[in-house]
Amino acid sequence: MNKVQTFLSLPNADPAEADVLILPVPHEKTVTYNQGTRNGPDAILAASDQLEFYEEDKNWAPTRFMKLAVLDPVETDDRQTPAGFHEQLHGRVKDLNNDALLIALGGEHSITPDMVFAHMPEGGTIVQIDAHADYRESYHGSIYNHACPMYRIRKQGYALIQIGIRSLNSNEAQALVEDDGITTYFDRQLQHPEQWHALLSQLNSLQGNVWLTIDMDGFDPAAIPGVGTPQPGGLSWHQGLDILETLTDNNAIRLRGVDIVELIPDPSSVSDMMAAKLVQKCISYWGKAQGFDQREAIGSQAGVEDE
Repeated sequence: MNKVQTFLSLPNADPAEADVLILPVPHEKTVTYNQGTRNGPDAILAASDQLEFYEEDKNWAPTRFMKLAVLDPVETDDRQTPAGFHEQLHGRVKDLNNDALLIALGGEHSITPDMVFAHMPEGGTIVQIDAHADYRESYHGSIYNHACPMYRIRKQGYALIQIGIRSLNSNEAQALVEDDGITTYFDRQLQHPEQWHALLSQLNSLQGNVWLTIDMDGFDPAAIPGVGTPQPGGLSWHQGLDILETLTDNNAIRLRGVDIVELIPDPSSVSDMMAAKLVQKCISYWGKAQGFDQREAIGSQAGVEDE
């Protein structure tokens, strides 16, 4: 029997009543450099045991008021075709509570499109933090490669905002320039204050459905070394939080989901802890902006001693 997984070591709520659903997707089939993204979800959940309930940026303990549920993982069957796995993933996400914030933990970046298609079928905007454009039509003979998710998403009509990009081929570069449905903020450009402010201004002006996809290699590898395909440069921790806070404070959008992908556990546990803390920030920032702090304190932390 599989061990029941939890976040912050708190008991899981009934998924039908949860405010936040955490879905582990330990899928790794197409990574092309460092191996181990399949271990990312377990490492993130394990590291969360070392976090405090209190979240210092928003000055509250979200789980006093919010109910969390860590769902059973979407397992990879070696007998499945790539299309079969992604169909299975689509089916799992399609059946989830649409009123809850979905936070998916990867696994490789190929998991994002079918979660978006299932949970946000009406369309909307994808905000992508990433070192790589991930805009190849196919790679190594497959449209399901981790180098292709943003191409798949854009071809279904979703708008795309890319942040921190610093690795792409010439075909991708040309496609990004030619498509007015894509805005790309390259990493070096974001070192200039005017570009950084332009990014935050665009995020603040968004309306409608939004999905945030965070490839952990979008961050500076000096801060988060445990990733599948590290690249020099990247966002700082606080820049990442500024992006998250700008989105969650924007009351003209509905944040439908977040995925955190391409983490590889490292011996120091620094990368694991930063990913776990990022999940907590997502819960806290979104929950405070939604007014959960005004509810009765009957969240997942109810009855649990805060030592």
